[in-house]
Amino acid sequence: MSLISDTSPSPWEDLVRRVEPLEDIPLDADLVQTLEAENEPRFRGRGHPVDLYTPTFKSFQTSEISSCGKNAWPAVSITGPDCKLRCDHCKAKLLEPMIPARTPEALWRVVNGIVEQGGQGMLLTGGSNHRNEVEYGPFYDTIRRIKDSFPGFRIALHTALVDDDAARCMEQAGIDAAMMDVIGAQETITQVYHLKRSVADFEATLEALVNTRMKVVPHIVMGLHYGHFLGEWEALKMIQRHRPDAVVLVVVMPFYAPDSKPFVTPRAVDVGHFFHDARRALRDLPLLLGCARPAGQVKGEMDAYAVMAGIDGLAHPADGVVELSARLGRRVRVIPSCCSMAVGEEVMALNDGQAALEVDLKAIVADERARRRQRSASGMGPGGIPVVMEQGASGP
Repeated sequence: MSLISDTSPSPWEDLVRRVEPLEDIPLDADLVQTLEAENEPRFRGRGHPVDLYTPTFKSFQTSEISSCGKNAWPAVSITGPDCKLRCDHCKAKLLEPMIPARTPEALWRVVNGIVEQGGQGMLLTGGSNHRNEVEYGPFYDTIRRIKDSFPGFRIALHTALVDDDAARCMEQAGIDAAMMDVIGAQETITQVYHLKRSVADFEATLEALVNTRMKVVPHIVMGLHYGHFLGEWEALKMIQRHRPDAVVLVVVMPFYAPDSKPFVTPRAVDVGHFFHDARRALRDLPLLLGCARPAGQVKGEMDAYAVMAGIDGLAHPADGVVELSARLGRRVRVIPSCCSMAVGEEVMALNDGQAALEVDLKAIVADERARRRQRSASGMGPGGIPVVMEQGASGP
């Protein structure tokens, strides 16, 4: 592995260095050059857009994106914080900050409150039973009532494992997007998830979902086996066989792993190589980077690789990603929704007549030049938001 050095940087290495929040991240030079050789022609002239999603599952802000829409896209759990699996990376803690709706009546009240506050949709999930099934059965009539009463309200559902009958019930209830984790290693299912289920059960769930009219957006959790890659490439093969509407990649976040079963943080360069492999394997499918991934410098590294690899959308992008995307020639839009609601050119979370915020490079450049003149006159150091120069203009 060769890190970006101070001598003879490639054009894309130089672009990364120009982005102030990313200028010191240690990217792998060989991987950057590989991504540049494959993708620079596609990006040229804003030919491969990237969408940046800001769902309200958690507080989010960078120097480039001021905030996301308050309560626009909350997460709701039908079991509250309870889950019987207690997987080694989660221990049910990921459910705790979600809005609880333990009964169909409570779900109806919660959704009415979301709509009254201007919400556009929700992520609906819940804790699993011992077979990795979320028991949605009592809620299907209420979900149908929600969809009939609020036609513009979008619902992304975390399905867990299902059979054909359950998939059809979800479809008939009006679910817009069905999400599931695709796991390709039996060791991970047994050791991390504590499940007596098989890789074939996960593939059967994917097959059952794609046989419905729902938008199907499976997830691959990179580093799920205690921070190491194991079944991710098999998961890619499963997805290739069943052709969903889009694919979301996330990186394991083992905040609650016990000391007896520690996770390591996946290396950003390994994540970057998987971005490259996934993009090549799923060339004609929307490929998205979800909001679950480690924070700090490693997030900047991963996000930079994602943009360079041609990932179609990123949730909660790291600081500097807007500028890097624009410098690479990619058209940038900011969308206040869950990335699983994006399928191709369609952004299901946007209501009719509502537009995403598209970055206006000319206006941003003019604003940044004014900021620089003001800083120079006052003797202040660098500050404010970093921005890209117009295509064809000389960079800083």
